[in-house]
Amino acid sequence: METIAVIDYGSGNLTSAAKALERAARDIGLSAKVIVTGDAEAVAKADRLVLPGQGAFGDCRRGLLAVPGLLEALTEAVRVKAKPFFGICVGMQLMVTRGIEHGNHAGLDWIPGTCQRLTPTDPALKIPHMGWNNLRLTQPQHPVLAGLGAEEHVYFVHSYHITDIAPADVLAEAEYGGPVVAIIGRETMVGTQFHAEKSQSAGLRLLGNFLTWRP
Repeated sequence: METIAVIDYGSGNLTSAAKALERAARDIGLSAKVIVTGDAEAVAKADRLVLPGQGAFGDCRRGLLAVPGLLEALTEAVRVKAKPFFGICVGMQLMVTRGIEHGNHAGLDWIPGTCQRLTPTDPALKIPHMGWNNLRLTQPQHPVLAGLGAEEHVYFVHSYHITDIAPADVLAEAEYGGPVVAIIGRETMVGTQFHAEKSQSAGLRLLGNFLTWRP
């Protein structure tokens, strides 16, 4: 039985993420143990890692740093031991090089890119981008996207988005007054700008695919 650690660093809808992962595992008949933890040792021992996130980029970064040993354990697990990783919302944004939100903040720099304010070309579009939107799969062959349709509906709540990222690292986009990076991925890492745990069947499919992914 694999252990999936939902990382608790004081940010993110942890209960919803954990319950969605449990439901996704049941749906595919997978025996998995989902834990919510901020303990560095537990994170180091987990087989798969999920990093939710809500709020400002800089605050979430500081939250990770504030938990003794957590960032080091997470980095070693993902970047050295190559354990599968799933970032959700700000948890995805933290994967890139830097975030420009109330200042300039260093990200984890696992995938080159910038997180900056969303600026739709249509001034009638409100910020934050909130609600259901269609996905356009740019790399439908990726295993985590298996079984998803051409225009799945998923649930967004965000005011910042990823830019300056290589097309090879973009798995899906949405449209909101211009293209918005919706899913990123590289090596053993994936992340969604939308809330996979709140995206009903499409989100459960993504999470289920992640749980069986062997990168």
